[in-house]
Amino acid sequence: MFKFLNTKWKSFSRDEEGVTLVEYGIAVVLAIVVGTGSLIALSGKINGQLTAADAAMVTKAP
Repeated sequence: MFKFLNTKWKSFSRDEEGVTLVEYGIAVVLAIVVGTGSLIALSGKINGQLTAADAAMVTKAP
């Protein structure tokens, strides 16, 4: 049993396919975190601009 597990562990440690998958997963998580952080940081400015645009349209309507 020990020899079987040792053989499987050695083949698993040499396999680099899983490493690439982990790297892509980390990149996706990082992109989500940065994107979410950017949207949260800019949400006040975006809300202010949309409110100003709404006010400008209401005052100029006939």
